[in-house]
Amino acid sequence: MNDTLPAPLLPRQAEAIGRQNWPAATLYVVATPIGNLADLGPRARHALQLADVIAAEDTRTSRPLLDYWDISTPLMAAHQHNEARAAEAIVERLAAGQRVALISDAGTPAVSDPGARIVAAVRTAGYRVVPLPGPSAVLAALMASGMTSDARPEFVFAGFAPPKSQARQAWLRQWCRLPAPVVMFESPHRLAATLRDLAAVCGADRKLTVARELTKRFEEIAVLAAGEAEAWLKARPQGAQGEFVLIVEAAPAEAAGTDQHDELLRGLLRHMGVRDAARLGAQATGASRHALYERALALRDGPEPESPDEGDE
Repeated sequence: MNDTLPAPLLPRQAEAIGRQNWPAATLYVVATPIGNLADLGPRARHALQLADVIAAEDTRTSRPLLDYWDISTPLMAAHQHNEARAAEAIVERLAAGQRVALISDAGTPAVSDPGARIVAAVRTAGYRVVPLPGPSAVLAALMASGMTSDARPEFVFAGFAPPKSQARQAWLRQWCRLPAPVVMFESPHRLAATLRDLAAVCGADRKLTVARELTKRFEEIAVLAAGEAEAWLKARPQGAQGEFVLIVEAAPAEAAGTDQHDELLRGLLRHMGVRDAARLGAQATGASRHALYERALALRDGPEPESPDEGDE
């Protein structure tokens, strides 16, 4: 990272920012850099300077960013464990006509980060909420993955995987059957276990994007088969550091359809025989009655699916 001071705004940039409406008694939800401090945009910087107070997930984490951009606005804590109290305090400040900026440790507040309860409380109290978008680990990883396109832009954001293996495998079965890329986060100390579960549940040949240190000096983004991911990680002794973004390739259409049929058939088999389950399943889905009959037989005679209870990693 370059340690030189940030450049001042150009006159035309300052003019454009000044032309925008910056109302008082408003909550400004500000996305902050996910790694590189230089990624803070001019509008976000202005909002943080203009605010009467900045509500931060961790004031110690946010201080280097504010110091880098020479922002001296006072800070207050607004994290997962005090969010209800922080929301009350912020509404009181808005009632007094103040501007409040809301930030998380990195990226977008209220999206897999604290802040949603505060936004909801502010809206319920009748005050305005202004979003200032910016860096996103989800979108940065997608941009480099090649797993979406203008023809197929859909994707799903699943957040963090469960910490225990059995629950995580059940969670992965749910997400990996979707006919769209699935973006998820994982912490470094659980990454190896999650990569093993991904290969086992989603298939060793399923394409996987692994992104680490996004926007930082040692950024690395790999696209590889899920079965190769654990070896890829072991080859990097210092690789399991920082938060990871994983993107699982969309399930093939036939696989997604099979999973959906299985779920339907399992539900029907709880109440009726194989023949009736296949008949009703064919009516509901338009799939082949014969194929559903064969699948219902296999489901009836096969092992029950694992329940998502909490096991060990």
